Amino acid sequence: MTYRWVDHTADLELEIESPSEPAVFEEALRALAELLAESDGHSDATSTTRREVTAEAPDRPTLLAAWIEELAFLAESEGFVATRIVEINLAGGGLRATVAGALGDPPPLVKAVTYHRLTFEPYRDGYVARVVLDV
Repeated sequence: MTYRWVDHTADLELEIESPSEPAVFEEALRALAELLAESDGHSDATSTTRREVTAEAPDRPTLLAAWIEELAFLAESEGFVATRIVEINLAGGGLRATVAGALGDPPPLVKAVTYHRLTFEPYRDGYVARVVLDV
């Protein structure tokens, strides 16, 4: 499993390569947590608080975008930064997850999750996904 950020003008592109669909969502969560921690000046917050997250979409790429939007919304509205998935259920066009994380003061860094270059598809023995964030 790997992910990397690709710089764009006022955008960040996240590329994820993972062995399974749930692992793509886990990597997206970890990448966003890392981004918010670096911007906040904090690192590796203790995962003591939990939240339930749900999202629905007609396909996996759009579901990934909705997932990141929900996590960014929690960070901005509640100061909650999810750092790990406790449980995740992908069924049909939906996702239900319990995430653990910490409360803090993350910056309002993510303005939007865009659909530019949005992908989520089988690749080799797993999956590859890409999403661009407007920051």
